[in-house]
Amino acid sequence: MDDVVPSARFEGADAEALAARLGLARAELFQRVPSTLDVAHGLARAGAPHGTLVLADAQTQGRGRGGKRWASHAGGGLWTAFVLRPPDVASIGVLALRVGMLLAAELDAIAREPVQVKWPNDLLLATGKVAGILTEARWREGVAEWVALGIGINVIAPDVPQATGLPVGTTRMEVLEACARAVRVAAAARGLLTEEEIRAFDARHAARDREVTRPRPGVVVSISAEGALLIRDREGTHAVHAGSLRYAGE
Repeated sequence: MDDVVPSARFEGADAEALAARLGLARAELFQRVPSTLDVAHGLARAGAPHGTLVLADAQTQGRGRGGKRWASHAGGGLWTAFVLRPPDVASIGVLALRVGMLLAAELDAIAREPVQVKWPNDLLLATGKVAGILTEARWREGVAEWVALGIGINVIAPDVPQATGLPVGTTRMEVLEACARAVRVAAAARGLLTEEEIRAFDARHAARDREVTRPRPGVVVSISAEGALLIRDREGTHAVHAGSLRYAGE
């Protein structure tokens, strides 16, 4: 495809050196792709191993949840996807949440402020959204053949409402190293979320104890081990497995 333009290096490192530096199985570097997720699916279909990184300087059709577009300008951020082959089925449904919690903790020092999470897949700073996470699994006969995990992180604030970037002077390499550490740990985890992980999520959750109108009206309480959002109303507490958050008054 004309939109797929390979690259020899990222921040001075070639693909082999970068994979070794990050503790990953393989790295594929591009100047430009339509979507790193699409490239990751193609590589996985061709047998790419667990821990393969797709890294692009720019995306022309970067996507988020619900088909939303993600601004992915050259040099403006970190546009990645990872080919993962999770150890068990249960971990797939909570993979994005695990990555989000771990990545938020990794980015605290870089951002110079606590990074918040917003169910199901956003990372926030005080000035707006700084990162998004998206997982897409491919199944065959009830078995997950692979998961493409996409992560977009704004290093420089884009000209997009309610979006922000990291502090001036932040390098893409330090952000990539933080990202790789979070993904390695999350991808190795088995099963549903533990009580410790739920507490860690709640401690960072921007919506906790806030009134919302979506995905259903009520007050956000926590998340479940399966990664569902727990919302309380007059009838009790309800587990919501899909949708986007909207705060009351927005």
